[in-house]
Amino acid sequence: MATLLEQLKKVTTVVADTGDINSIEKFKPTDSTTNPSLIAAAAQMPEYAQIVDDVLKESREALGDKATDEQVANQAFKSLAVAFGKKILQIVPGRVSTEVDARLSYDTEKTLEQARDIIAQYDKAGIGRERVLVKIASTWEGIKAAEILEKEGIHCNLTLLFGLHQAIACAEAKVTLISPFVGRILDWYKKDTGKDYTGADDPGVQSVTTIFNYYKKFGYKTQVMGASFRNIGEITELAGSDLLTIAPKLLAELDSTEGDLPLKLDAEKAKTLDIQKITIDKATFDKMHAEDRMAHDKLQEGIDGFSKALEDLEKLLAKRLQELVQPVTA
Repeated sequence: MATLLEQLKKVTTVVADTGDINSIEKFKPTDSTTNPSLIAAAAQMPEYAQIVDDVLKESREALGDKATDEQVANQAFKSLAVAFGKKILQIVPGRVSTEVDARLSYDTEKTLEQARDIIAQYDKAGIGRERVLVKIASTWEGIKAAEILEKEGIHCNLTLLFGLHQAIACAEAKVTLISPFVGRILDWYKKDTGKDYTGADDPGVQSVTTIFNYYKKFGYKTQVMGASFRNIGEITELAGSDLLTIAPKLLAELDSTEGDLPLKLDAEKAKTLDIQKITIDKATFDKMHAEDRMAHDKLQEGIDGFSKALEDLEKLLAKRLQELVQPVTA
């Protein structure tokens, strides 16, 4: 009997949720996603030290000797995710997602500036835009930035997505892809209610199912990529989603588990469902976001978490930069 991973790949595009290139080579996903936490973790692995050192040296040369270590580190982290992305694209046949600084999540103009810079770095490396997704947090400001970027031919992956209002705004902005966070939704409900949830009762599974059915009912082109899983049960309940981005540990579990994998999300079936269409403007978005305690809490928590990961990464890069320039003593 085929493994769950083998069966899943037949109905869903499987994406590796990691910055670890060795894991990507092992599980052979179609695409790969990264985020600040994953890049920070990968940057501390000895096997990727050369990537980090090369980026630091390039950033120092670009900024000149008068730049402080902190300024060089800030420049370097922007290039580091792209450096990992370029390596990943040598392995996967599809796309890589590279994230805009989470600290810019409420600033449309600065998000646009950094997204264009990310694409410029890939362009310079000869990598086409069809192979890159720029990840942006699903704030109203981030969604508006993505709407502009899509018109420029820059494809976007809207992340930290927890509510239907965010998903509809993304679809109406014609973004390429959204990443609803299944496991983080489950975390919130477990903490809030004191209950445990499994299978189809999982609130994260229910959220992605609702979004998927809404998109297919109304013919939106934006793709749904479930993310942030806590167990393989959440993954198997979403078989049929456009894409699923899965951490190496859960990919390994899927790859070592045999059994039937029934289709749970069906685009054709969704078209027959009775679903009310909602039009989202900023006032509606803000109202729905304020009323959805889970989405409100988890979006801000996610932005804060990714921002801290970036700050930690900058400190790590500044420390490594000092080690690189210290004279060797006898």
